[in-house]
Amino acid sequence: MLLAIDTGNTNTVFAVFDDEGHIRGEWRASSDVNRTADESGIWLSQLLSLAGLERSSITAAIIASVVPATVFSSRALCRRYFNCQPLVVGTAEVDIGIKVLLDRPEEIGADRLVNAVAAYHEYGGPKIVVDFGTATTFDVIDAEGSYLGGTIAPGINLSLAALHRTAAQLPRVAVGRPERVIGKTTVQAMRSGIFWGYVGLIEGMVERIRDELGAQAGVIATGGLAPLFTECCPVLEHVDLHLTLKGLLEVYRRNVHR
Repeated sequence: MLLAIDTGNTNTVFAVFDDEGHIRGEWRASSDVNRTADESGIWLSQLLSLAGLERSSITAAIIASVVPATVFSSRALCRRYFNCQPLVVGTAEVDIGIKVLLDRPEEIGADRLVNAVAAYHEYGGPKIVVDFGTATTFDVIDAEGSYLGGTIAPGINLSLAALHRTAAQLPRVAVGRPERVIGKTTVQAMRSGIFWGYVGLIEGMVERIRDELGAQAGVIATGGLAPLFTECCPVLEHVDLHLTLKGLLEVYRRNVHR
């Protein structure tokens, strides 16, 4: 079985795929650069046991990280607890299978690359991937599956935290769909501004990307808050919460079978 590790700025996802490509277990932890390989190994071993999975059944691993300081401990985790040398997306020896048409391809986050791989493999191209993470990203794949670039905006929770932190009279509020656009209280106004403001961001960015691309690219949403926006954003045609993990599986298969 394959252990896939997706380290984002906020959370790290650990997932186990069986030989048929089905997810047998999936767990989240905070992305803590101070967490040691042994701490992660003990924690993950217990979760595997609770899921009825043997640690010895994992024979391969792949890592995608946007937090470089965590890669060393993730490598050590794979070697020490699963006796395997992991593939690391973004290193020279790993072939992701698509062209990256950027001026500085080394700057692109590993999560955005594997999202592009999964989007093209699962849905074809051209496609726009909207990822609701710590940042809200829009990534563009052309009809041939090449990664063209994208945009990065502050994430929803990040924006809410910034409002609360820097404005003395604005409280901390939860993300949710308000019934009205015009808020009658401060909390209602904040919730409306965040939610409907992001709806406007999504719709406006997709329209502008399509215009610049010259194609009616389909749109895939991923990230924890994606389902919240699909009900009122018809441009979000597909929701795939496992898109990044699927991309890691596809990259692993490509490199093992090449």
